[in-house]
Amino acid sequence: MFRYPLTCFCRTVRTPINYFPIRNFKSAYSLDKLYPESTIDITVPYEVQEGGCQDENESFSGYIPVSKLTVKNSKSSGPGGQNVNKVNTKVEVRFKVEESDWLPKHIQNKLLEKKKTKITVNGEFYVQSDRTRSQMTNFSDCLEKIRSAIAEVTRKPKEPSEKDKAVLRMRVERNHRERLREKKIHSTKKMDRKVYID
Repeated sequence: MFRYPLTCFCRTVRTPINYFPIRNFKSAYSLDKLYPESTIDITVPYEVQEGGCQDENESFSGYIPVSKLTVKNSKSSGPGGQNVNKVNTKVEVRFKVEESDWLPKHIQNKLLEKKKTKITVNGEFYVQSDRTRSQMTNFSDCLEKIRSAIAEVTRKPKEPSEKDKAVLRMRVERNHRERLREKKIHSTKKMDRKVYID
């Protein structure tokens, strides 16, 4: 009874939406209109576009160019049923540290010095991930591991405060007193074992 009027109502409501394509809309404040002569890609850091990080005091921006990575996919291990044997979800990411122009030189040296277990004979830094059953998620996890490794080698040691120094001094003195006490107890035991013959 209400089927025909309902379909007519739905058609009349749906048809006006097609007259306004939202995807082609650009604001008056869009970058193309504000800077028509610009060729800079805002999705890529400026130092990467200019040909690499050359400043020794420069920090890592967090941007990793995927085109300069070697990505290898393979079958994962662990639970997952037959899907594990058919889909290459395990991801291994490599890059040559000395040829990575997106990293400052001092960070390259710190990676080679502090992450020797992750460096191959060819000088490649590698990470792998099979944490999930999604190839894209594992690839994102590999990128996050690279960022974590870079943050770890560039982290400056924390300077101890006066309170921390006092606590450390008290612990050293307490350990010293405990060591002397145990030494005295041990010496007393040795003295009691002696037999004196008149």
